[in-house]
Amino acid sequence: MDRYRIEPGKKFKLSDYSPDDLGDFEGKKQKGNEKLAEYRAEIDRLQELLYCEHKHRLLVVFQAMDGGGKDGTVRAVFDGVNPQGVRVTSFKVPTEIELDHDYLWRIHAQTPGKGEIVVFNRSHYEDVLVVRVHNLVPKEVWKKRYKQINDFEQQLAEEGTTILKFFLNISLDEQKERMLERLEMPEKRWKFNPGDLDERKLWPEYMSAFEDAIEKTSTKWAPWYVIPANRNWYRNLVVASVIADTMRSWKMQYPDPQIDVELYKKQLMES
Repeated sequence: MDRYRIEPGKKFKLSDYSPDDLGDFEGKKQKGNEKLAEYRAEIDRLQELLYCEHKHRLLVVFQAMDGGGKDGTVRAVFDGVNPQGVRVTSFKVPTEIELDHDYLWRIHAQTPGKGEIVVFNRSHYEDVLVVRVHNLVPKEVWKKRYKQINDFEQQLAEEGTTILKFFLNISLDEQKERMLERLEMPEKRWKFNPGDLDERKLWPEYMSAFEDAIEKTSTKWAPWYVIPANRNWYRNLVVASVIADTMRSWKMQYPDPQIDVELYKKQLMES
């Protein structure tokens, strides 16, 4: 799935990435779902190894427009994984205490420890997206944040955190359909926020902000992946494959026991 990885330092346009792309799985939804099940099982197995070995840290960042499917992706990709092994953090409007600190203060406190997977459902990137689109701070302020974010993520990487960042790329028409679905289905109406209609009017401004953020902060230590997200099953498949491939590359092993196994086996047999 490297086709969706944004190479550092290269010019990037969202228009070059179709939200409808199905890669090698065009017309193969059933096969895609079968492959997703395999990846989920592998992520579950690798998460246990991650916890036991206690060496690596994994930070997964999701960003998307409203209706992009962040919640659904988290559920689908980590379905069946030990819930104690994955922690999901969602960053809302900053509190007064958080506003008294720098914008990365609350982010750093939620990053993963050894043996842990942490998922950011929205993240520090809101401070170069929403903040920019709504002019919440001057341009000279948010422009500096690309470098600050790169430095922050590099520090995390150098301390042993692997960072994967996913932009779930949906079209304007698909967002409309998903919003209509929320209104038409009683069990989804609670998700609808009238303010989303105002945000929808700012689609071009958001696309420009996302393009700049992704181009300026896709690095070798914290790459961005632009995921075709108009089809939920393919979105989930791509994200799961990237996570599974990354964790597999660590070549983790169960730690050697710190006890005399044979001695305790003998004692148990005799008890």
